[in-house]
This record gives sequence, C-alpha cells and structure tokens, in this order.
Amino acid sequence: MLGLHPDIQTRVREEVDSVMDLHSDDEDCTIDDTKQMKYLECVLKEVQRLYPTAPFIGRELSEDTVINGYLVPKGTSCGIFTYILHRDPVSFPNPEQFIPDRFLPDNCVGRHPYCYIPFSAGPRNCIGQKFAFLEQKIVVSKIVRNFHISAVDQRDKLYIVGEMVLRTRNGLKLIITERNRNKVVKTEPKTDCLSSKSL
Repeated sequence: MLGLHPDIQTRVREEVDSVMDLHSDDEDCTIDDTKQMKYLECVLKEVQRLYPTAPFIGRELSEDTVINGYLVPKGTSCGIFTYILHRDPVSFPNPEQFIPDRFLPDNCVGRHPYCYIPFSAGPRNCIGQKFAFLEQKIVVSKIVRNFHISAVDQRDKLYIVGEMVLRTRNGLKLIITERNRNKVVKTEPKTDCLSSKSL
C-alpha cells in the first residue's frame, strides 16, 4: 500500500525521520519511539482494515442470541468475515479506498467498537496483537527510513486468497530503492516478492 501511495509513504517517512533523527544511524527503534509514530499507526490499521490477517473468525454461541430479529440458538457455529465487515460503508465510507486518516482519534469517535476487529475482539481476541503491532511498526519504520518502495502491481492485479491467513497467491512485487538521508540514491532496482505481508 505504501508503494501504491507515494504521498502517504512520504508522510510516514517524514514522521519516522523526525523521531529517529535524534538517534545515530546504527541505533534501532525503541518502544518509546514507536509511541510517537502516530501516523504510521494509522497506516498499519488501514492496511489491516483492507487486508486483515485473519479474514474469517469462527465462534460457537454460548447462549441463545437474536441477530436482526432472528433467534440463533446456543451451540450454533457462526462465522465472522472480517474481510467483509471491514468494508461496511456505514462504518468506513468509500471502503475500498486506502485512507489512513480514518484512524486518527477524531475520526474514530462514535465508531462501533466491533466494526474493526483484525485481531478478533472480546475475551478470545489474539493475545499477541500488541506484540504483532509493535513488530510491524518497528519493521516498517526501519524499511521506510532506509528505502523507497514502489509497487509493481495495482491492487486489482493481486490474487487474494483467504486461508488460515490472508495472503496473495502471486506474491507482492515491489521495487526497493536504497535511500540516502538527503535524497533517494538511484541503484539498480531490486524486485522482492513478499508472499504473506502487505507493506
């Protein structure tokens, strides 16, 4: 997604640079640094909205439940399609557009707490979600600090498959260009195929 939206990539890079310029070049990102990367957090949440790691969550009802006027009895196996849930235009207008600003605090006011559940929700949510999100922030901040990313394919060329996790069957083709702190250094483009994670 950063490779398809250079303006957003630039905004993320400027934020990361402003935080990391206080360190020497060989220092790694700290947890305190990641807390300052608010816009990067919005970008990662928007990526998880469009491409949730778990596209489907299964649950068994522990009690009789009424859904849209229909009684669903206890013991029924239910499926929650997060991939579809995250595209509800009531909660997310223009749902197919990549708009990280929709996760700025002011834009989240009044949004139903269960309209966005990339790591599930409630007592059976993913216990590793905070670690996973922190890991994403550290890795992506390191990448944008050192490289410029360009996507080869548009989103409509990706063959998305929902298995245990959401992934692309044909990989993600990216051109990664080494970056100088002052300018992008032109090098021979390297195409990397990442099979299971969206940047």
